[in-house]
Amino acid sequence: METAGKRIGISLSGGGARGIAHIGVLKALEEKGIRPEAIVGCSAGSIVGSLYAAGLSTDDLLHFVKDSNLWKLLSLRLPSGGFSKLDYLNSRLGECIAEDSFESLLKKLHIAIANLNTGKLEVRNAGMLFSIVQASCSIPLVFEPIEIDGDLFVDGGTLCNMPVTPLEDQADIIIGVNVMPRIQATKSSVNTMRGVAMRCFEMAIWSNTQAEAEKCDFLIEPKLVNKYHIFQFNKYQELFEIGYEAATKFLEEQQIDMVGSRQS
Repeated sequence: METAGKRIGISLSGGGARGIAHIGVLKALEEKGIRPEAIVGCSAGSIVGSLYAAGLSTDDLLHFVKDSNLWKLLSLRLPSGGFSKLDYLNSRLGECIAEDSFESLLKKLHIAIANLNTGKLEVRNAGMLFSIVQASCSIPLVFEPIEIDGDLFVDGGTLCNMPVTPLEDQADIIIGVNVMPRIQATKSSVNTMRGVAMRCFEMAIWSNTQAEAEKCDFLIEPKLVNKYHIFQFNKYQELFEIGYEAATKFLEEQQIDMVGSRQS
């Protein structure tokens, strides 16, 4: 992929622990000299995106995951609303990013959040950063909604799990990384209440991702991430390698004359 002189934008989807694969993808891109200047992050993608935009290397990002006890995100000390809080995430971000603001970042960053009051998707790119990342990661019925400016916000993936539109006027080449790829379900995987619930969740995510995915010049979908549950943070090394290998293979398959062409 020839990228000299072209602005690269990347959209990192949500996907819980599967979002660790984003780090592997970024690593593979860097090895080819591809360094995104503008980033959109949703849910897990907002964590990776904010740290990457702050200047952390892909090695630093993987160390962040290794050194973080991400199971603390699922705190047993429930607030009055009956959901887990994301205070630990806020603390860890503060240890890695010097200033709690979008303006302090080294790369342009957009984060998707869903407004419970209006029912609309919002994409933020200015002001305080950490609370926006928290909101983008607040999976409904798992984490407590985050209050911002008087409204309550949850995971942006409930409305659009991989926003691309914000990059259209900021990048010449747009790369989408979807860590919630569509797969064929086996009969055994949907014969329980939990299996059906998870499948319905996945179908809703696929539905709200498709239109934005079509706006990408290149779409990377590490399908092997589906081997792991969205809360399997202990599989960070495997998920990193899945992302790295998928992106490496994808880049090797691309032809120079494909650069700049949009998917049909």
